[in-house]
Amino acid sequence: MLKREWLALPCFLLMAAVGVAQSPGAAPARPDIAGEWTGTWATYSPAQGAVAPKDICKTLGCKVTYKDGVWEATFEGDCGRPYKYTIKMEGRQVGKVVMFKGTTDLGAKDGGVFDWIGRATEKEFVGFFTSGYYTGVFNLSRAK
Repeated sequence: MLKREWLALPCFLLMAAVGVAQSPGAAPARPDIAGEWTGTWATYSPAQGAVAPKDICKTLGCKVTYKDGVWEATFEGDCGRPYKYTIKMEGRQVGKVVMFKGTTDLGAKDGGVFDWIGRATEKEFVGFFTSGYYTGVFNLSRAK
């Protein structure tokens, strides 16, 4: 009987050590991406991968905020005519980057419903958008 008790104690200690080793570590630090971003956006055809984007639109600006555990990127851009598009994307942290996604309806005259995805690091914010009529890319850096 005494031998079983001595065997149980090391087994218990081994199980406790394995449980501690498997517990998640500290979450990665929140990346410093909040603030103003600026860059360009353009229509793009993935079927013509080596061809540069066709229409570089005038400007694309973005403001990134963090509130209550959720990132939000709000975009405004000019393209084609004097009209400002406002697109909102929500983001979640994945390691050292923030992944964004969002959907917005720009109306039938401006391409309809668009889906946007993007990835932001502390130095760049890049992404892709698509609709029933267009595909395109955007590339932003910190506003000066």
